[in-house]
This record gives sequence, C-alpha cells and structure tokens, in this order.
Amino acid sequence: MTGELDALRRRYSGHIPGLLGAERSYAVLAPLLPLPDGPRLLFEVRAAGLRQGGEVCFPGGQMEPGETPEDCALRETEEELSLPRGEVELLGPSDFICSQRGFLLRPVVGVVSPAGFAQMQPSPAEVAEVFTVPLAFFSRTEPVTARYELTPSLPEDFPYEAAGIPRDYAWSHGAVEVPSWQYEGHVIWGMTGRIVRDIIQGL
Repeated sequence: MTGELDALRRRYSGHIPGLLGAERSYAVLAPLLPLPDGPRLLFEVRAAGLRQGGEVCFPGGQMEPGETPEDCALRETEEELSLPRGEVELLGPSDFICSQRGFLLRPVVGVVSPAGFAQMQPSPAEVAEVFTVPLAFFSRTEPVTARYELTPSLPEDFPYEAAGIPRDYAWSHGAVEVPSWQYEGHVIWGMTGRIVRDIIQGL
C-alpha cells in the first residue's frame, strides 16, 4: 500500500493538469501581418502528399514532451515557413479546442515583422501555398456555419443493470459548429475557421 501511495505522490508532485483523456496536444500559430491598410492573417495550404492535403490551415504541429504551446507554434512555423522565431511577437494564447478524436489544439496568436515575412520560404514538402486575408474581411463577413451532432453509441455488453441504469438511459449528446469563409478561391473552415472566429470576437 505504501508503494502505491509513494507512486501517487511522485505522479502528482508538480503535476500540471491537462484535459482528461487527451492523448496528444498540438499547437498552431495564427500569424498576423501588420500592414498599412490593416492586419492580415497568414494561412497555409497543406501540401498534397500530407494527410488532409489541400486544406487551409495555420502553421503548427504536435507538441513535443516538455514543450509549451508557444514553443511548439514557433518551432513548427520555423520548420514549415523558415520564418525566424525572433521575428514573431507573441500576443498570447487563444482559446484551445478539445477534439472528440482525443487531442487538444492550442492556438497562439502572433505578429510577424516585415523582416520576418520577407525571409519566409515555405517548405514544398509541407506547404503548397501561402496566402493572406484581411482581418477585417472576417469581421464584416458572416461565415456559413454547419453543425454536426455527436451521438453516443454504446456496445451491447455495456453493464446497464450493474450500473443501475436502464437501457434507454438518456446519454448526453453534443454538437460542433463549423464556420467557413470563402476568400479568393480558398475556403477557411474547420478548426482553422473556429480559431479565426475566436480571434475576431470583440473586434
């Protein structure tokens, strides 16, 4: 018993809590370019050979052990766009997304300097295209919003009787709203669209 308690003491000493059940964490940078006519958001189009190739996204990837969302977002941006981390002013974290697929997405908002933007060289292995959209476009343009349901489905051998609940138990359902915008032939949607919607709230 003492061994078990010691193991728990070690586990929880200095433990930083995360989201229960999250198997992985990712971080992305939402890069803003400060231009005379107003800030613009920078987006990537994923290279065709990648999973979800052709989709619009922000630079980012999976967090490494001990890495903060800010460190991960800057590292991935440097790897994908050759954009030096010293040329990015981090404004702070946006609200994170918990995916029903078992991971957290941690967005970080940052401002890219003109010098950093001039040095940018997208990696062809990861990035098919880079484009920018005025932040004001998102503020003044209502997105098309889709909603999909999250419906629980339990196996037949779930122990209803042992748990003391009926087989027609009212399990909680959920739903996810997915905004999408179209801009000059590109569709900004999904988690990227949700991050954009969060950024423009209150502008």
